[in-house]
Amino acid sequence: MEFYGITKDIIERAKSNKKRIVLPESSDLRILKAADIISKEDIADITLIGSLEEIEFLCKVNNINMNFDKIKVENPEISEKREFYINSLYELRKNKGLSMIEAMQLINDNMYFATMMLKVGDCDGVVSGAIHPTADTLRPALKIIKAAEGVKNVSSFFIMDIPNCDLDSNGKYIFSDCGLIENPTEEQLADIAIASAISYRNLIKGEPKVAMLSYSTKGSAKSESIDKVSNAVKLVKELEVDFEIDGEMQLDTAIIKEVAALKAPSSTVAGHANVLIFPNIEAGNIGYKLVQRFAHATAIGPITQGLAKPINDLSRGCNVEEIIGSVAVTCVQAESQCIKKNS
Repeated sequence: MEFYGITKDIIERAKSNKKRIVLPESSDLRILKAADIISKEDIADITLIGSLEEIEFLCKVNNINMNFDKIKVENPEISEKREFYINSLYELRKNKGLSMIEAMQLINDNMYFATMMLKVGDCDGVVSGAIHPTADTLRPALKIIKAAEGVKNVSSFFIMDIPNCDLDSNGKYIFSDCGLIENPTEEQLADIAIASAISYRNLIKGEPKVAMLSYSTKGSAKSESIDKVSNAVKLVKELEVDFEIDGEMQLDTAIIKEVAALKAPSSTVAGHANVLIFPNIEAGNIGYKLVQRFAHATAIGPITQGLAKPINDLSRGCNVEEIIGSVAVTCVQAESQCIKKNS
């Protein structure tokens, strides 16, 4: 498979420092095809969760020539680590009312099993969500992995890579939050903006210019929702962050120089934005899908930011390339977290 744009760049970074990534949804053909390519391209070491016999059967009838000498398979029902994970989960959650019987039942769930692998250090990251809603992927993550030190709000973003884009960003954007915090407060919007700027710097290797989006530009309309966005900008600026941020502003003001010159002539972000922060999940989810479908953009994500270890969600409409991209991003996130711990 040929890779292009930001996907290719991130894959090359993942290859340079391989990580072990767990894919719990082994019953989905897209996952199996992606796992096969990831293994053959040497992007990451892959563990599939499920029955080896069922996975082998699916591969056989769908002509997937998977190398099971390279790809590991863990079955929660017969795994050598089953009892260890059950006991570890019980110890983690017993003060929250979890019983041993409930721990045993949860470990039968592929996602809980994968999350415990990550918690105890048996893998570096988890990617799921091709056939499960976001809640099923992130509920175990928030209970077991939890937020990184100093992080109040775990959020999500998409890397958008738009072909033939002649804007300042060269078509490479972060859109946030499109998949997790439904209706963020101004404090949560501020946290999302800061986390997304860091994610842009880590993953796209450029300087973030953050636009806080609204249907208003610099007070052209008045409402509580507009105040929320403009107040979030103030909160971020009060922290004296080392990136540029501005708002509230409309989308065309954020990315089109000619519109920015008319509507926000004094802004250094307007017309040049590469990190777009949406006022709520509704706007963000609609926005990324419009760009993905109309502009034939690659959408990698939703990628989770703020967890202590990387667990990433997939859109249920994802294709094989997007799964591979999410795995590569997870590898890079895992490496970044290792560097932070060691620094």
